[in-house]
Amino acid sequence: MSRILRNFLISFGLLTLGLSVGFKIDTYLTKDRVSDIDKGVKKIEQALTFIERNYITEPDHNELIDNAIKGVLQELDPHSFYISAAEMQEREEEMTGSFDGIGIEYSIIDDTLYVVSPLAGGPSEKAGIKPGDKVLKIDGEKLDNRKLNTAFITQKLKGGKGSKVSLSILRKGSQGAMDFIVTRDKIPLYSIPYAYQLTPEVGYIQINSFSETTYEEFIRQLERLKAEGIKNLILDLRGNPGGYLLMAKNIADEFLTAGKRIVMTKGRGADSKQDYFSTNSLNAFEEGGLVVLVDFGTASASEILSGAIQDHDRGLIVGVRTFGKGLVQIQKKFEDGSAMRIVVSEYYTPSGRSIQKPYHLSHETYDKEIEERFKSGEIYDESKIHLPDSIVYRTDAGRVVYGGGGIVPDIFIPEDTSTNSKYLSSLYAHDLIRIFSYRYVDAHSELRGVYPHAARFIYEFEITSDILKQFSTFAVQRGVPFDEAGYITSQPVLKTRIKAYIGKRLFQDDGYYPALHETDPVIQRALELMPAAYELQKTGRFTLR
Repeated sequence: MSRILRNFLISFGLLTLGLSVGFKIDTYLTKDRVSDIDKGVKKIEQALTFIERNYITEPDHNELIDNAIKGVLQELDPHSFYISAAEMQEREEEMTGSFDGIGIEYSIIDDTLYVVSPLAGGPSEKAGIKPGDKVLKIDGEKLDNRKLNTAFITQKLKGGKGSKVSLSILRKGSQGAMDFIVTRDKIPLYSIPYAYQLTPEVGYIQINSFSETTYEEFIRQLERLKAEGIKNLILDLRGNPGGYLLMAKNIADEFLTAGKRIVMTKGRGADSKQDYFSTNSLNAFEEGGLVVLVDFGTASASEILSGAIQDHDRGLIVGVRTFGKGLVQIQKKFEDGSAMRIVVSEYYTPSGRSIQKPYHLSHETYDKEIEERFKSGEIYDESKIHLPDSIVYRTDAGRVVYGGGGIVPDIFIPEDTSTNSKYLSSLYAHDLIRIFSYRYVDAHSELRGVYPHAARFIYEFEITSDILKQFSTFAVQRGVPFDEAGYITSQPVLKTRIKAYIGKRLFQDDGYYPALHETDPVIQRALELMPAAYELQKTGRFTLR
């Protein structure tokens, strides 16, 4: 579509939104405004008819409509947008926390599709699929290099509940290929990928997003950790883009005593004004040290949870300043499966602060705001945090907090870029760390005997200079030249990542996440801060030792 036509559609598309969203016009709009909208609708009909009859080539009517809506939303704000039917299906799966499939985590290494692990209790495990299996065929179709990509594999493995898929598998120690029939079923998408006992008294829970199942997952993992003896908790919200506000509200309720405001929302419509308070019924972790990890990817619902914990002095917020998205959206779904989401209100933390960063500038400026934090040095230096139009607020205990652009952490921990190098970037781009690590395990079957469980592997296994030498040789063979300076700079990351992927190959997540966390500076600092977090929960103040 030409730029002129797109701009034309943008100019009149705005008039259709009030009707499309389905609000009660007689409640929210005056009679004069309704009359103006009626005139606008007629104008739209005339414009579309004119284009259909006279444009130099026959236009795609659906494309005209889709682009009109996209253009309208782009002019409103950065968080109002259109979603195609195909994208909508993917988003619904993410938010509802499930899809229909066979339930395996897989990995593509060279020209082979490997099963990393079948989901516990899922269709593949029930059918007898095991970690390390090599998938040769799917429904009789041989997998070659042209077909070994994520999109193709996902298409072949997903399907309606109750449908069947045949897999031809080569298993180490078996003679020839084995055929399995797997019946697809509902597969949960977990928003909490991992939770474990980091130390005898400190638990760790990572939340990647807030979907329909997040609260249920959180309670299940928290109760398990409490049964194992943990008294303090690290809650990892780094990179969490948000999701359902209610899930964040419910989890915040578990940390707060009754009657405390969690979040309030304010908008133009009466329905957009809400106030949420903690209750007596949800109180799973009101006592004990709590440290919440955040970064510049922590946004929206994650910031609601972080803001409530900070404003009520319930736990320490640790990391760098969060993204700064304080807007609430609602969704209108169309008959063809597509949808649009628009901003209807802004949310405020318990102290009354908005954490939404300025968005009434250009979209380009808004989109590059995080990039500017790196350029200004804010990511590495707390003194360079500057919040435009920020206002000082106070927590329950009188500590100073700020509004106007994300949650500023109580304890700033700079992003560590000291181990970055072009050499490391090339290794990541070619996925060589993972591929080498998996091949290393396949070539050393004795590892499973030496390390019968993940805890022993984490405690005893080390990446030796010989393993690193094998890796650098392997990388050269795969097209990444050896760079001595980059190798020396990035060696700590290489050791950690190789160990983590070896652990994943041996013990799935139990060998992967603990290996990563051994050298994660933010998690290690969070452990050191736990006494201060406990002091904060008891007194409203904390002392750094």
